[in-house]
Amino acid sequence: MRRREFVGLLGGVAVAWPIGAQAQQTTLIGFLSARSPDESTALVAAFREGLREAGFVEGQNLLIEYRWAEGRYDRLRALAAELVGLRVALLFTAGGPVSVLAAKAATSTIPIVFSGAADPVRLGLVSDLNRPGGNVTGMSLFTLTLVPKSVEMLHELLPTASVAAYLANPSSPSTRVETQEAQATASALGIQLHVLNARTEGELDKAFASLVNLGARGLIVPADAFFDSHRDRVVALSARYAVPAVYQWRDCVVAGGLMSYGTSLTDSYRRAGIYAGRILKGERPADLPVQQPTKFELVINLKTAKSLGLTVPPSILLRVDEAVQ
Repeated sequence: MRRREFVGLLGGVAVAWPIGAQAQQTTLIGFLSARSPDESTALVAAFREGLREAGFVEGQNLLIEYRWAEGRYDRLRALAAELVGLRVALLFTAGGPVSVLAAKAATSTIPIVFSGAADPVRLGLVSDLNRPGGNVTGMSLFTLTLVPKSVEMLHELLPTASVAAYLANPSSPSTRVETQEAQATASALGIQLHVLNARTEGELDKAFASLVNLGARGLIVPADAFFDSHRDRVVALSARYAVPAVYQWRDCVVAGGLMSYGTSLTDSYRRAGIYAGRILKGERPADLPVQQPTKFELVINLKTAKSLGLTVPPSILLRVDEAVQ
């Protein structure tokens, strides 16, 4: 039998392959997400694509340990600690700021790349967008701009609606500021905006049931890992109560939601994969600027609009990037 030489364990950074074979090292990284695996397939594929562009292929010179909180934010710290205990070379975090905050609390030395976080400076993730200065960098999201834009889009779609609702997860660190932005925009447009808090499936049901008594004619569903993990349920409830809803992710519209306006999540994950590869090759997170979104998508489901009895204004149709039939 040919002798095998191990340079390190999988929890270390590298493993040497059998002597006589072409030299190759396998790197272990951690993937921490507040979302669910079943609705993140395309996003994981985009992250792998970015890693591949940087020269790292899962199953060849890269191993990835996945941890999913499935919308339960209280699990994230323990999951982050598990990955740190495996001595991963890098942590990738997905599902918004809750994931990267959990990772940052678990380690100050392992490099962390996040797929999307609104206002990372305010959240204390980095000291500066251009020079993060620590072990964290990644992709920023214009959530504080996109939330008001969603309110404006709802108003454009339903110009006579004077009452609407905003679905909020009080467990998210971004909720307070985003809700304030949404209410300020709604007030300027003459809309009374009710905030409906939901962080469990039961609270989701109650939030939607309250729409009728409130007289809300439209709903804003912001980006949130809990809502993303229960995307099909949120879309189904919107249909049950016949409420036009504006989302931030294209996937919600493909699943049957009415309309979305936001950044391209797949592009964000792919670019985060490239950043992860660059760091694995030796660059420092402290020196890699937090990147801003470059792709935005306006998507509308015409079949859903028809089922709701809505006529989509030409002003929206002319700007649509994708119309789902």
